[in-house]
Amino acid sequence: IVLVDMSATLIHHGHIRLINKASKFGDVIIALTTDSEIIKHKGYKPELNFAERKEILLAINHVKNVIPSPWLLDMDYFLSTGANFLVHGNDNSNLIDEKYVIQFERTKGISSSKLRRRVINVILEKAKL
Repeated sequence: IVLVDMSATLIHHGHIRLINKASKFGDVIIALTTDSEIIKHKGYKPELNFAERKEILLAINHVKNVIPSPWLLDMDYFLSTGANFLVHGNDNSNLIDEKYVIQFERTKGISSSKLRRRVINVILEKAKL
């Protein structure tokens, strides 16, 4: 079992690539950050709420389950999931023993924050017309 943690506030191809890579190591469970944790740590309400993000993620090939998670994962949380490994981008800051972590380079040029800015720029450009 492979745990992949994410907020997935705006789901994009970087998330899909990470899930596909994780699936090479076992059944994928997504530890999805709860809405309250996103509000607390990112300072905004996600565009898609937890239930909506969960529904989308469950529709993705290789995703076996989606479970709620805190912002930062610790060993207690990790062990409670029954996972053998945590797969994360190379910006991992979770409090998981490194022997359980598999890291991949993040997809260049994309993040939910960058995607959000692109959408805002399109809206601003349209407003100028």
